[in-house]
This record gives sequence, C-alpha cells and structure tokens, in this order.
Amino acid sequence: MNKVMNAEVLSADDSAFANLFPLKPFRIRHGFVDDPRLTLPAILDLVKQLPRDRIEYNSGKAAVSQDPTSTPLVDLSPEDVVQKIETAGAWMVLKRVEIHPSYRALLEEALMSVARAQGHRSLAEAGFTDIQGFLFVSSPGSTTPFHLDSEDNFFIQVHGEKFFNIYDNEDRSIATEDQIEHAITKHRNLKFDESFEARGMHNRLLPGEGVFVPYIWPHWVRTSDTYSISVAITWKTAVVKRRNDLYVANSMLRDRGFPQKAPGTSPGWDAVKLGAFRVMAGIAAPLRKSESLRRVIRSLVLGKDANYYYRDKKKTGM
Repeated sequence: MNKVMNAEVLSADDSAFANLFPLKPFRIRHGFVDDPRLTLPAILDLVKQLPRDRIEYNSGKAAVSQDPTSTPLVDLSPEDVVQKIETAGAWMVLKRVEIHPSYRALLEEALMSVARAQGHRSLAEAGFTDIQGFLFVSSPGSTTPFHLDSEDNFFIQVHGEKFFNIYDNEDRSIATEDQIEHAITKHRNLKFDESFEARGMHNRLLPGEGVFVPYIWPHWVRTSDTYSISVAITWKTAVVKRRNDLYVANSMLRDRGFPQKAPGTSPGWDAVKLGAFRVMAGIAAPLRKSESLRRVIRSLVLGKDANYYYRDKKKTGM
C-alpha cells in the first residue's frame, strides 16, 4: 500500500502525485465532510452575500450533450434553490467563493496540504496561483452537461453521491482547439458522443472522496438519489494563464473577422497578442470590482451572450 499524504485535509497515494499529477486524473480523499462551511445553512448565508453574477443555476434535468441556448430553467430564487434543494430539481454553482475569507481559507488549507507533501514551503512555490473555488449544490438526479474547464481542479464530494466521468482529450479528437476556445470564451458545454466512452474514467464519489481533473479535460457529472454538495478547488499555473489569455485574445480577434491559429502555432504572433491583451486586461482590472461593469466587460470581450446566467435578459444586454 502506498503512503498517503495528509489524510485529514486532501490526500492521494504518493504514486498518483508522482506519476500522474498534473497531467492525468486520479482519485483523492479529503477531510471536509463535516466542515460547517459546507452545510446548507452556511451555503444559504453565502448565497445572500455573493454578487448575482457569481451565482448560476438551472434545472438539473439537462442532457449530457446539452445545447446551452435551450438549457431548462427553474422558477426559483437562488435562496429558494438552496432551501428546497431536495425537491427543487435544480443544479447550482456558486462561483469565486474565495472572495469570502472563510472559503478562501478552506481552499488554501486544502492546497497547502498538497504543497507541503510535495516539499514546497508556499502555495506560490508549488504553482498554486489564481486560486478560485466553485461550490456546487444539486438536487437528486441532476446532470451537469459534458463540458471542460479552464483550470486544474481538485473536486471534492461533501454530501450525497455523485458520478463523475472524465475523458482523455490528449489527441484532440473529443474536443478540437476551436471547440476548446469556444468552451473557454463563450460557453463551457461540449457535444458528447457515445464513442468517447472508451476513453472515460468513471468515478463513483461518496462523501470524503474526490478526483483531480486536469486542465481542459472534458467531463460530465450526475447526482444520485439524494442532494449533493461538492467543491471544486481550482488554480491556474503561469502556463495555463498564458494559454487562457491567448484563447480569449484569439476569440476577440475571430469575432471581429480575423481568424486565428491555435495557441503555440505561431509563437511570435502569440507574444504580440498576449502583450496587447494583458495591457488591456490591466486597464480593465480596477473596473471589475463593480458587478455592473463586469457585465459590460464580459459582453465586450466575450460577446453578447456572455452574461447568460442572469435571468432578466433585458437588463443584461443579452
């Protein structure tokens, strides 16, 4: 039996970190099952504090290969979703929960346990930068459609049972570079085909268990017969941030009639685009403290549908 790292916080067999991290998925364990920050009353308090653009929710009766333009909704407020989660038939994610100090501490505690086990003295030294947290609350029988994310992710299951299916996309036959760009800059959902199953890692997650999901590895998720609470503990390395910035720059240019090659194809041109984009991002950064200005910036950079998770489309420019 391989030695286990920091079982009280976030752990896995040493062989997983030595042979798979951060390029391949593997199962993990964690000690947050009884954490008071991850109970329904605490989550309800968090919902009341978060800006509205940090809350996304819809019906849990989505298809695995869900068209995002026809995602089924639920006629409930965010507070109602949490209070009625056992019967609401809903899926909800609270985004960027690290803006709340107690949740920031939770994320850092988990990642620091991994950093120390690998011999690092700080999160930054271990490459854990741009740390963000996403808290999921789902009704029984809810599906999170096939999609990919723009960060590395320790996904932990806190309450209920969840089936988490991850797919190898190293050869880009599941999601092409164009589809990856669209998923990162427009909407995360991807088309699912049954032929992908042979390349899937299928995980049944109970409370206390989890999985590492590498950057841009496609996946879809389903809950079982009870409500579910889960947390995605995410970060971006310098390499990932650079690639994401290039995807956004390429998307902006493509939307304005200038098709672009995938990141890494033209290193010199990538450097020019990256420099210009990061200057613009630096200018916009102070404006992003305002929710209303964040909505405007998202529309300008990512397109008219960037604020899709707001209910009132007339007020969001969609």
